[in-house]
Amino acid sequence: MGKARFPLKGAGTIERTIHNMAVRIRMQRRGSKKKAFYAVVAADSRMPRDGRFLEKLGTFDPRLESGGLNLNMDRINHWINAGALPTETLAKLLKGAAAEAKA
Repeated sequence: MGKARFPLKGAGTIERTIHNMAVRIRMQRRGSKKKAFYAVVAADSRMPRDGRFLEKLGTFDPRLESGGLNLNMDRINHWINAGALPTETLAKLLKGAAAEAKA
């Protein structure tokens, strides 16, 4: 828990408490050498990349032409609403999946 300051024009700053949740939505590397395959998981940010996780949320196979993204969006939205943050790479994939679903 920390405090973040947000500057306002002419009014000084506003302090808002930010609650940092230790859960991240990230990818675990699976597969063999040069044949990467990823599991999308909700995991404690203090655990190693391929270590223990809380829940498996989907898979991603970058070698497939069709994208190879298979996600349980209900559970991903549940974790995001609970305060979990996706990694930058996964956030890009989620954004692309959302745009593809709308089209």
